[in-house]
Amino acid sequence: MFLGLFSKNKYKQISTKQLKEEYLNDKSNNYFLDVRTTGEYKANHIRGFENISVDKLETNLGKIPKNKEVVIICQSGGRSSMACGLLSRHGYENVTNVVGGMNNWNY
Repeated sequence: MFLGLFSKNKYKQISTKQLKEEYLNDKSNNYFLDVRTTGEYKANHIRGFENISVDKLETNLGKIPKNKEVVIICQSGGRSSMACGLLSRHGYENVTNVVGGMNNWNY
């Protein structure tokens, strides 16, 4: 009955170090998404990330490519994890969460 609540994540998890060292240089195969609020994004963001807040994500799915790995960040990892789940439920098969988010970004 509640099996879906306990199923394994259908997305990858990476650290901010992995993001910097392995992902940011490959913009052709990756789409970078920051799901924080516009204010948070304007205050500090990583170059190359597009901003669609998590509360507006479902109505903006057409802006997010399905043919690339979607790498998602937020402030601490909670909203990006929710966004990964939402995209997975909408048929995105290559979704990655940046664990710890901007709180762990010191590059």
